[in-house]
Amino acid sequence: MPECDVAIVGAGPAGLLLACLLARRGTNVLVLERGTGHEDRSRAIGIHPPGLAALRVAGVDEAFRAEALLLAGGTVSSRGRALAEQDFAPGREVRTLAQSRTHALLQQRLAALAPDAVRTGVHVSDVVGCAGAVRVLAVRDGREQEFSARRVVVADGVHSGIRARLGLSWRRVPGAGDYTMLDVVDAPSDDRARLHLEPDGVVESFPLPRGGRRWVIREHEQMRRTTASFARTVLARTGLDIGEPGGAHPQSFRAGQHRASRLVHGPAVLLGDAAHEISPIGGQGMNLAWIAACRLAVALTERSDQDAALRAYERVSLRAAAVAQRRARFNMAMGAPVGDAVRAVRDGAIVLLDQGVSGRRVLGAMTMSGL
Repeated sequence: MPECDVAIVGAGPAGLLLACLLARRGTNVLVLERGTGHEDRSRAIGIHPPGLAALRVAGVDEAFRAEALLLAGGTVSSRGRALAEQDFAPGREVRTLAQSRTHALLQQRLAALAPDAVRTGVHVSDVVGCAGAVRVLAVRDGREQEFSARRVVVADGVHSGIRARLGLSWRRVPGAGDYTMLDVVDAPSDDRARLHLEPDGVVESFPLPRGGRRWVIREHEQMRRTTASFARTVLARTGLDIGEPGGAHPQSFRAGQHRASRLVHGPAVLLGDAAHEISPIGGQGMNLAWIAACRLAVALTERSDQDAALRAYERVSLRAAAVAQRRARFNMAMGAPVGDAVRAVRDGAIVLLDQGVSGRRVLGAMTMSGL
């Protein structure tokens, strides 16, 4: 007899949200997490309308709203000229909150729903299907352990070792770029996201709760920056002086995009970054994972034909990931370094797209609608 209905490998935002959703549905869930420490990195900060809807289903939206910052809208400019300005209408609100706080709120919610669900310090090495259950092989404190479940959800990130063990291909899809980000928390701010589409590459700026902003710059190549060089680049591209905040350190990353060939393999199911990597800017990866987690929670609690429900989850989630990745590819291309001729065409196109029905469609894409 399996010791739980669903075992989830990975206690990131995707795994924790799914665990909350399943626990609310009365499912016996076990979460196995390799790490043991507190998650204090900021990472994703943007919560889009579908993500907020997922938090509502999990019963954590009120706690989230109490801490998150509600954005009024976004502005796109180029060389000091405003190209587009959109306000976030009711139902399309975007909020920001450091991922460490979102993670903590999900942990607290799961602890209230299923106090003993999470096991930390567990390194899952393999999953093996057998009649009526799946064996989850792991190591904890140097000792081999084994867990059993009816299904296992693999949510162990982009570099998923379990996905590789299952033999599922990991295909690169178009869209990539190098970026560096810096959170400036001790500076005045407002409630608007700002995109500066400059000739040397985009500079993005998102307001943070309690003041300050997150700054992201497009790089020409992967590099390590100091706070001073980051501030000089923002000043050179935009004319804005962000100062040299003490204690903050720039973080460089490569935004790549991949997608698994399949999400369901016997009793194992992929979720989140283990299933599809998308540019993380604006919290796109986290929100896409939450959208998929809502679908998966329904599929895993289907009683009449769970296999058919999981096939539908796979089909719909892969299609949604493809759409989100195409949008992210377009956004990254719009923010790449360009010459004067291309910049003039791009800026003119943005002005046109900001009008009427086109503007509403662009806003819908920006806020991850339709996924």
